[in-house]
Amino acid sequence: MGTTKHSITYYITLFIIKLKGLKKDFSRAPIDYKKIRKEDIHHPKGKFLKQNSESPFKILKTSITEVKSENTSNKLLIFVHGGAFISGPSKIHWDSIKFIAKQTNHVIWMCDYPKAPEHQITEISNNIDAVYAAALNKYKSNQISLIGDSVGGTLVTALTQRLIINNSQIPHKLILISPVMDASLTNLEIDKVDKVDPMLSKQGVLSAKKMCAGNIDLKNEMISPLYGSFANFPKTVLFMAENDITYPDQKLAATKLTEANVKVEIIDGKGMPHIWPYLPVMKEAKLALNEVVTSLNKTL
Repeated sequence: MGTTKHSITYYITLFIIKLKGLKKDFSRAPIDYKKIRKEDIHHPKGKFLKQNSESPFKILKTSITEVKSENTSNKLLIFVHGGAFISGPSKIHWDSIKFIAKQTNHVIWMCDYPKAPEHQITEISNNIDAVYAAALNKYKSNQISLIGDSVGGTLVTALTQRLIINNSQIPHKLILISPVMDASLTNLEIDKVDKVDPMLSKQGVLSAKKMCAGNIDLKNEMISPLYGSFANFPKTVLFMAENDITYPDQKLAATKLTEANVKVEIIDGKGMPHIWPYLPVMKEAKLALNEVVTSLNKTL
């Protein structure tokens, strides 16, 4: 089996992740959500985002920042950020939105939804449902795409499952970046990956999931969409990361999507950490984010 050659910037990125102590932060139970939230940015910074974003508006308890570029069309990208349900959005999310806005003609809605432990999955899910319903008041379903990283991927996948169950209009496309598919983290492969994951650790992530789940079982599809159906899903682009504790469950989700005859494109990041397409500096991340843009610019 051949080894994958990585860029110098890949190793620089891993060094920065180690220097920031992310693995240590995600090894604590209970997780120190207040410390992790120190990286949160709730309002966009930088000239481009300030010039191209509307004042936030509220849908229930979710703050929506609408970002438009000069070439905006009648297409909407609903951006649901990750952060283990306890934090976010962060600088990497805003930077990714800036890149996508410049390279596509989509209006982007950044969804800053309520977080755990103050708010739990039932309320968070109701907020995501309400955001999508509001989008349908302004756009046709085939003009709407959803993108979610980490637990943002959880939320947009679970939303799509609920829409299908309720015979509602589903979005044109899903883009899932290192989605968390099973909040219970009971997959036996996870313990092996935990040893090589430079960013996340099972102990802290599981602690965050429990804070979010409240009285709901961790395997409920609202927080663990792996246990729901993938039948009739729209075109889905799935970015997986090999050195990521959520990878074993992403592989299971990829199998379920394929078995359900969903039109799915899988980008398997060899040696990549969690949410790698959004990571700054890394050459591999820039190439992956270009793939996101390419996918959004496709008509089908």
